[in-house]
Amino acid sequence: MKCTCYFLLLLLNASCTEQAPLSGKLQLPPDDTWAPTVYLIQPRSLDEVAASFAGQVIDSAAVQADGSFAFEQMPDAPDPILLELAVQQKGERYANRLDNENLAAANYFPIVWKNGDELEIKASIEQFQSSFSIKNPSPDNAALLQLRDLRLEAFQQFPPDSHSEGHDDTQLLDKETALLNFQQPLMDFAQKTDHLLPALAALRWVSPENDFERIPEFLFSQCQKWQDKYPAHPWVAQLCNNSTREQLPVLKGDQLPDYPLPMLSGDTVALYQLMGARLTLLDLWASWCAPCRRENRAILAPLWDKYHEKGFQIIGYALDSGEKAWKGAIEKDGAYRWLHASHLQGDEAPLMEALRLQTIPANFLLDAEGKVVAKNLHGEELVEFVEGYMGE
Repeated sequence: MKCTCYFLLLLLNASCTEQAPLSGKLQLPPDDTWAPTVYLIQPRSLDEVAASFAGQVIDSAAVQADGSFAFEQMPDAPDPILLELAVQQKGERYANRLDNENLAAANYFPIVWKNGDELEIKASIEQFQSSFSIKNPSPDNAALLQLRDLRLEAFQQFPPDSHSEGHDDTQLLDKETALLNFQQPLMDFAQKTDHLLPALAALRWVSPENDFERIPEFLFSQCQKWQDKYPAHPWVAQLCNNSTREQLPVLKGDQLPDYPLPMLSGDTVALYQLMGARLTLLDLWASWCAPCRRENRAILAPLWDKYHEKGFQIIGYALDSGEKAWKGAIEKDGAYRWLHASHLQGDEAPLMEALRLQTIPANFLLDAEGKVVAKNLHGEELVEFVEGYMGE
């Protein structure tokens, strides 16, 4: 009897100390504003990664008074899958709400999980993402932690108010530049890493809204990279289904179509007949676009004056709907120096549709054969490119 009881006691102790597959401890705030629950969310597609109100909540774990929690059952994952852990403030109706605005206090973190893993995490519930750590992380999860650090550093350098909408002609392009500067480290990470799921998380963090109009080359290159390495992965297939040349805006290195343009003169002329001998700037603008108008006066006019006789051409294509406003802006800005075209159909401009664009200001720099050598350069960046290309 003594031996039997002792053996049962050993079994009981072993079962009590067995590590849960996913557990951790949260630092709790002094008030009770946060719900004492950790939610486990599974994105069912690439578009649901880092998307608020999208992923499926598959489990939850109660946070004890000492901050500890544990998930005893995890989804079956013979191959690595990406999941998200999230916390919510009390009163939040949706357990899958994910904060992508204030990254210092973001309420979720992506993790990579596969069968047999044991993940032990620590975090502050109030700064869940920024304080999140994993004990002895796998290479995939270590890459996600590195990605988080890059994103947080970029966020601190380029805070969200620099990404917001505005109408000041000197600030709109600055805000676009700030957004690109925020996105660049995440894109660099995705291009360099060998870890698929962290790279796809980086891609989604570049734009949770799926707005890649200004950076389609990144999307295209990610498809090419991962399609070669993981052609059977469903998320790679989803990425590539949305990243074909026929769907994305015209890419750097592509040949621009020889599109017929209705000119200010009244004639319709194919684009290639209008191009400069060395370099052509196709500028998409409108009389109502404040940064476009400023660039006409401050950047394009001086470039035209300096380089037109050396083989530099500018072709303006306007998204105007009224001829009077269009012609008035050309005259007032001194833009009559260069060529102008418009279908006068406003936002329904056929050329924008042909180039698969929705946003202005936009531009393409074309070599003598019509190949895109650069795009969407503005201000001093545009000046430096033209000067360098023209050999000065």
